[in-house]
Amino acid sequence: MSLAQEYEMLRRVPFFSEMEPARLKLLAFMSERVGYDAGNTLFCQGDQADAAYLIITGEAEIIVDTPSGPLTIATLGAHEIVGEMAILCDVPRTATVRAKDRLVALRIAKDPFLRMVREFPNMAVSIMRELAHRLELTNKQLQAALSEVRSLREGSIPQDPGHPVPRPSAKEPGAPPAK
Repeated sequence: MSLAQEYEMLRRVPFFSEMEPARLKLLAFMSERVGYDAGNTLFCQGDQADAAYLIITGEAEIIVDTPSGPLTIATLGAHEIVGEMAILCDVPRTATVRAKDRLVALRIAKDPFLRMVREFPNMAVSIMRELAHRLELTNKQLQAALSEVRSLREGSIPQDPGHPVPRPSAKEPGAPPAK
């Protein structure tokens, strides 16, 4: 991919769409094109944040370590950015990111990324919107999980309104005793 192609790709990403062309070309020049085969890791949960990655092609799985083992919480694809949260918050990586299939990305080092955020308020607002959207999705997932846990604790079976699951009758083997 040429520098001109990388510039065009960056221009189509909402984070960077309002940056002036000269600065965007500089960002493309300062970025490094990297490739990962399926199953290879871009970075691990707990690593120090040194770069953000803009996915050009392929998909990346976002995986968090839990007491019951690794859990895939999201999959990101072309024109999506990953790794920016740890840079912005100046904290270790909050998740492991692994290539789901062949993945090609632009690796944007921490310093140039932060410089762009400081110099372009519109980029900062775009990032805040994306992070707020991700937080909203996480909240919805958490609400659904808590609802399911509550239902399981109460002994009821959560149902999909479009596909009700009949509860076992007291006559069926393994059915809970009638109350």
